Amino acid sequence: MSKGGASIPDEEWERFLKEAGAGGAGAPEEPSARARMVAQRLREEPDGPPEGWRTYTPARRRRGKGWAALGLAAAVAVVVAAVGPWGIADRFDGDGTSATPLAAESELPTGPPAREATDRPPTLDEPFRGSPAARWSDGAAGIHLPEARATGWMSRAEVARALEKTQDFLAASALDPAVLRGERPDQAMALINPHQSDVRDFLEKAFRTPDRENDPLLLFSRFRSSDVRPAGDVVKTRGRVTFQEGKRGALEVSTDITYVYPVVRAAGGDDEVARTIVRREVVMSWDDPAKIVIEPGTFSLVSYKVDTTNGGCDTHTGYLTPAFLAERTATRPDGGAEVDPYDRSTSMEERMRESDDEGCGTASRS
Repeated sequence: MSKGGASIPDEEWERFLKEAGAGGAGAPEEPSARARMVAQRLREEPDGPPEGWRTYTPARRRRGKGWAALGLAAAVAVVVAAVGPWGIADRFDGDGTSATPLAAESELPTGPPAREATDRPPTLDEPFRGSPAARWSDGAAGIHLPEARATGWMSRAEVARALEKTQDFLAASALDPAVLRGERPDQAMALINPHQSDVRDFLEKAFRTPDRENDPLLLFSRFRSSDVRPAGDVVKTRGRVTFQEGKRGALEVSTDITYVYPVVRAAGGDDEVARTIVRREVVMSWDDPAKIVIEPGTFSLVSYKVDTTNGGCDTHTGYLTPAFLAERTATRPDGGAEVDPYDRSTSMEERMRESDDEGCGTASRS
């Protein structure tokens, strides 16, 4: 997992072991995630966050929630599907191609994007037609970085570099074309502290034998290239990055980004475009190496949550599995609250609490 990372010198490691064994106050602490134990505790607590997957209709939505790093780690997920060909309420500002681009998102919006009538589905030429994402930025440009300031153990310049690396991680985990084709996100994983043993174990299981608790989609966006291919070379994004001083003077960075992926069937001969929408929140800690055992240039995971529309309902293959019109109409869910996957006015924590039912629910648009 630490591909490209430098190892800790033997002398430094021996010093750490001696100081730790002697109870030295200055000994760095190895971050722990204890993912499975926390997940089990959450399942046993009636008032805790729901464990498992919740979906919405033909364009499915998956929710996931986890904690990892410095003592915590868990994994949960939710799914939603969109009704009708492109959602009964899939009506937005004409085709969106000439709409004025939105300014960067600097704070939580006050409500969902507006809707205006259009009955035309997306095409290969206009894969975001009928979607609010038509006015969003392309790729990493939609990941708004705040102005750096000295925080915790880091100077202003160091905070700026950490923010840039944060953006690098998000791009490598959710925008890299090779990763989207289903390859392992080695560049992204190389930025995660390899000494976070529970996170390392989670990643190994997630890519070896993905299941409900060990799902790579909690952190990475991947499609099976034999099933679908991108409809064009643009992924639309919208979201923001914030930071504050965390534990032990660390720089704690919170990211909340929505990604919109248009795809077509890999077999060819069919130009129908389906969209998968992933909203992912990742919180990371850029730790002081004098206090935490960490490789230079890496961060420790603090938490991660994911909410996915049309990415697969109660599937644990390690890949997003979008449904097209025929499958969506054949697998319409029986109930569940209707959710707008483009609504970023609700925090991820609120979204997790609202999506407390199991099975497939309904997305109002896709």
